[in-house]
Amino acid sequence: MAVITLTTDFGTRDTYVAEMKGAILSIIRDVQLVDITHEVAPHDILEGALALEAAAPRFPATTIHVAVVDPGVGTARRGLAVASREQMFVGPDNGLFTPFLDDRGWRAFELSAAEFRRTEVSRTFHGRDIFAPAAAHLARGVEPERLGPPVTDPIRLAWPEPRIGADRVGGAVVHVDRFGNLVTSIHADAIDPLGAGVMVRVAGKSLPLVRTYGDLRRRGLGALVGSSNRLEIAVNTGSAAKALGVGRGAPVVVSRTSSSSARRAWRRT
Repeated sequence: MAVITLTTDFGTRDTYVAEMKGAILSIIRDVQLVDITHEVAPHDILEGALALEAAAPRFPATTIHVAVVDPGVGTARRGLAVASREQMFVGPDNGLFTPFLDDRGWRAFELSAAEFRRTEVSRTFHGRDIFAPAAAHLARGVEPERLGPPVTDPIRLAWPEPRIGADRVGGAVVHVDRFGNLVTSIHADAIDPLGAGVMVRVAGKSLPLVRTYGDLRRRGLGALVGSSNRLEIAVNTGSAAKALGVGRGAPVVVSRTSSSSARRAWRRT
C-alpha cells in the first residue's frame, strides 16, 4: 500500500486538509494517508522545511510527501515533484524541499501536465487541485517524468548551517517547538569533536550540556541533543523560549571549557 504524508500550514479548523485527502482518495483508494503536521506557522517556509527534514527519514522508501506552505500560490512559481533519498516530495517550488537537494541523485520535475491535476484549478488552492492529485497519480505508479519537464534549478532556502572552529561551534535558533524548546542549527556531529567539557551560551547565559531533560533540575535551563539530532535549549517542565525571551535567529555558541561544572558525562545515545 502506498503511503502519502501531508505537511501544511492549514491548521485543522477549516476544511482544507480534508479537501486534499478527498482529492487523493478520488484517484486512489488503496493508500495510507499520514498527517505529519498542519500546524506550521502560516507562510513559514523554513519551518515547513525543517518539519520535513525531521520527519521524512522516519518513513519507508517510496513514501510520497505532499507539503503545502505556499504564500506564492497562484503566481508564476512552479509546482514540483522531487525524487530524493528513495522518496518523492510534491509541492511548491519555494524552498520547502531544500533539505533533500543535497544528494547527488535528486531529480525534479515541474507539475505541468494537465492530465495529472484537477480539471478546474483554483488560483488559491493548488494543494487540492495540483499537488494532491499529482501525489495520488504517483502512488498509482505514474512515473514522475510524466508530470512535466525536468527542473535543474529548484529554489533553495538559505539553509542554516553552523560555523565550526577549533574550539567552538556557532549557530542560531531555527525553530521553537510547542514545548518552548529552542531547536538550533547545530548538529550533534559538530559538537562531538569538542569533547566532554563544553558550555553552551545563549541570550547571555552559560548552560550545561546534558543528556536528557531529566538531568536538569525542575525549571532548570540546559542544552541537549534532541531527537532530530540537533542541539536544543530546554527547560525541565518549562519553556526555554519564555525563560530566555528569545526565538528564531538567536545566536548560540558551543565552546570548550575547563569548568568542572560543564564536565557532564556527555555520551551520544
